[in-house]
Amino acid sequence: MSRTRVPLAALSLASVSALLLAGCSQSTDASKSSDDTAASASAATGKKPAPFSKGTVKVALVRQSGAGDYFEQWGNGAKAQAKALGIDLTVYDAQADNAKQATDLSSAINSGAQAIIVDHGFPSTIQPEIDQAVKKGIKVVVYDVDQTNKSVISTEQDDASMAKAVLDVMAKTVGKNAKVGYVNVAGYAALDKRNSVWKTAVDANGWKQQFKVGKVTDSTATDNVPLVSAALTQHSDVAGVFAPYDELAKGTVLAVQNKKLQSKVKVFGADVSNADIQNMTAAGSPWVATAGTDPSAVGAAVVRTAALELAGQLNKTSVDFPAVAITQDFLRKNKIENMDQLRAALPALNLSKVSTADWIPNVAH
Repeated sequence: MSRTRVPLAALSLASVSALLLAGCSQSTDASKSSDDTAASASAATGKKPAPFSKGTVKVALVRQSGAGDYFEQWGNGAKAQAKALGIDLTVYDAQADNAKQATDLSSAINSGAQAIIVDHGFPSTIQPEIDQAVKKGIKVVVYDVDQTNKSVISTEQDDASMAKAVLDVMAKTVGKNAKVGYVNVAGYAALDKRNSVWKTAVDANGWKQQFKVGKVTDSTATDNVPLVSAALTQHSDVAGVFAPYDELAKGTVLAVQNKKLQSKVKVFGADVSNADIQNMTAAGSPWVATAGTDPSAVGAAVVRTAALELAGQLNKTSVDFPAVAITQDFLRKNKIENMDQLRAALPALNLSKVSTADWIPNVAH
């Protein structure tokens, strides 16, 4: 999710114990990773500041990744940017285990890392470890984590603007006073922010919400199909369904198609990835609009944010990554089949001007 925040991104969108993949955590060194070669870095022209001028900089990335290729792309972007900066990046991924993420954070603190990036996670689980890292003088940057330490740098995609962009399209598509459905889950920061925008849109458009269902699991898309199918059995007259996380949207799409309602019920999602683009552009797809950031670019920008903080050059406590609205019509008209083509059509997705400096080789995707 964006994803959801624990989030989805996540959610992220954002996020998530249940949203996350089940499994053991894995550690990798970015300099040895083989999946970060798709990105290219522009040459840096400025002189490296300390600590980058003094040799290798150790950074830990402590993740709660989830289902779908969003998280893989996010991680690849982070690894590519770390490699370009000469950062020795160690990646921990707790996946579905919240206790494991706390243990991972403890390991990162004791690893000699000069900075720790926390990608998603439940605040109640990881806040004590975040506080401990700060006490030890380690720079901490979080992505989509609602934590409370004022010394921590917060980064996130703009979930409110993301939801508004999609819902503006939905309003034009289904019109006023329409019957609508909703697929979402409470308790994830990114999804809760999107939910607030949803409530405003429902009131502003006079929509009649017929159902709300949804859950996050290690197979979110698949596990939401029966929930949405059951809701559509009772409320087949809805004009549109808002599912503000791409795994929720995928499950909603399948349910609409299984009920053979794709000509009547339109799906409005959030987030964007290769799989999402393929889903939206497929023949007969009811998924007509989404909004999102480029996960690879976001991962890279978070690493750049950490680098600037380490160099004492960030001079802010938070960084937001703006989202872009993307419609099915736009994708089909421009014959866009993947993220590379979408980046070319929408250069703003690359975030090339976010958290950068002349000494940083800026990774492009």
